[in-house]
Amino acid sequence: MAQVETRVLTAHVPVQLAEKVDELAGRLDRSRDWIMKQALSAWISQEEERSRLTREALADVGAGAVIAHQAVQGWANSLLTAKPRKAPR
Repeated sequence: MAQVETRVLTAHVPVQLAEKVDELAGRLDRSRDWIMKQALSAWISQEEERSRLTREALADVGAGAVIAHQAVQGWANSLLTAKPRKAPR
């Protein structure tokens, strides 16, 4: 297996958060380092997806693919009724 080049990152975290990381590491029988890598990877993936969806939505708006506010509001209000409407398209 090829060795991956690494770099040390340092961050100050609140004590309560550090304790939760330690607790989770113990419960999963994993290192604190492993927990931090997993959490950082998950957060970066989430942020990349959020950015992609934002760019996609802005492109839709730029292309005029929007739904009128009144249509969305009417649909949302119908969700609390016995006969909810279909989502506007």
